[in-house]
Amino acid sequence: MPTDAPFPPIPFTPPKAVFKDMSKNAPAATAHVPLPSSAAAAANAIVMDPEVNSAAIDDKAPSGSAEKPVLPTFSLDGRTVVITGGAGGLGLVMAKGLVLSGAGVALVDLNDTEAASQISVLEAAFKDAHPTLSSVPRVTAHKVDVSSEESVAACIGAVVSVHGKIDGLVTSAGFTETIQSIDYPIDRMRKLWAVNVDGTYIFAQQIARHLVKEKRGGSMVFIGSMSGSIVNVPQPQAPYNASKAAVRHLCASMAVEWAPHQIRVNTISPGYMLTALTEKILEANPDLRDAWVGGTPQGRMGAPEDLMGPVTFLLSDASRFVTGADLRVDGGYTVM
Repeated sequence: MPTDAPFPPIPFTPPKAVFKDMSKNAPAATAHVPLPSSAAAAANAIVMDPEVNSAAIDDKAPSGSAEKPVLPTFSLDGRTVVITGGAGGLGLVMAKGLVLSGAGVALVDLNDTEAASQISVLEAAFKDAHPTLSSVPRVTAHKVDVSSEESVAACIGAVVSVHGKIDGLVTSAGFTETIQSIDYPIDRMRKLWAVNVDGTYIFAQQIARHLVKEKRGGSMVFIGSMSGSIVNVPQPQAPYNASKAAVRHLCASMAVEWAPHQIRVNTISPGYMLTALTEKILEANPDLRDAWVGGTPQGRMGAPEDLMGPVTFLLSDASRFVTGADLRVDGGYTVM
């Protein structure tokens, strides 16, 4: 066959149709039970931010094992990590991943009672995953209003007094509402930004001050969203999207400023995550499921446990030359 001969035409199938078909055979993601959200009570508002969807810890979630060889730099043994929004949702699931990796964890949340109830659950998960280890990472619960400098300062002081130090931060507190921009009240937008942006800034700033004072490096992981890089459709959520874009660039800017202090700052941007709350929304809006899953190359929504590995990696020495990065955990949604 001559090298310049034309190739026969290849039939083209729209990518989203392919992914939609793939989703029929994709494994079901784990669903979780939501905590109530004050933002969700408003008329015409739907909370579907992955950060605030509460999650009971799944016993079938991926876990570590002392019997399996793992690169030592992935270990968080001896580290102390503060995680905001740690009482439930993705925050609690990520906390489990950190504890399984050896980290002491401070669950900080407005609902400290719920956070406290998860301590024994996390400790039991570690014992189950590491039956040969006698030392269990310390897990504590602390009350905080992430939008208040005074509350955050008091919380950090309490964590240091109990754990002795802080090595890492995960900012998982946040929420969204789906309201048309033309109808979105400015006071509601300010409340959303106070949690999503101000809360991230205040915690990062005050923990950075602690690390600089102690002359020790550390690692921070801001939980952003793919919504900080794209415009979600068909749901309207402009203020939320803008807040997550702010978090992403705040991360990049702080990463540059604090690099001389050996403080790394990175962002994880989740895609559509399947929780009990989003499952209920999708049951009532099947077309929305088609749009979300149909646009995801992996043909499924994410499970909260899909974030355990990424957050552990970014907090560990395995990522010691990674800073200012945005790690998208979205099944390929944003590359389309």
